[in-house]
Amino acid sequence: MVGATKESSLTLERGLALLQAVAEAESEAPSISELATAIGASRAAVYRLLVPLQARGLVRREGSKVRLGLGVLRLASNVLPQLRMAANPALRELAEKVGATAHLTVADGTEAQAVAVVEPSWTAFHVAYRVGSRHPVHRGAAGRAISQPGEIWVVSSGELQPNAYGVAAPVRGVPGLRASVGVVALEKLDADVVGPHVVRAAEEVAAALK
Repeated sequence: MVGATKESSLTLERGLALLQAVAEAESEAPSISELATAIGASRAAVYRLLVPLQARGLVRREGSKVRLGLGVLRLASNVLPQLRMAANPALRELAEKVGATAHLTVADGTEAQAVAVVEPSWTAFHVAYRVGSRHPVHRGAAGRAISQPGEIWVVSSGELQPNAYGVAAPVRGVPGLRASVGVVALEKLDADVVGPHVVRAAEEVAAALK
């Protein structure tokens, strides 16, 4: 029984490695031989591993070439709602403590996209920040916290919107996720006060996603 469990685990690991190899291939569509080399398996093993992936629509074969299937898009469509649900409690607490709009921003190629936004309930005015907003990943506190993850927190002033101030911190320790948590306000923020709150919220989001 233990041997069967170990074998199933190994098959799953190799199947996931195969799916990742298809997704990360530098060529337009890798061949069976290229995939076999990439995961260190025989061509026959690759053919066997492709069967369940094809059945679930995660890959599709075109002769000896393999491409990602539409099933990957269905999986991806569920990622952002789950990110929002995981992040919202920490963002809500951050927004209320700081009195500024809190957000979770993720990298999408060279752009940063806001995927979760929570506005404070008690302020007279605050920034209305729309979910789905995009900007270059090297601009704004949220973007630079992603592209410069060595910083504890990052501060910005008027980079994306005149008279808007931001403080953001990277979300660390979640494999495959390049993201930041931050706040944005219409008045200057005291980074020494706000920064530790933002870092703590980023840590809570990371813990919720693990």
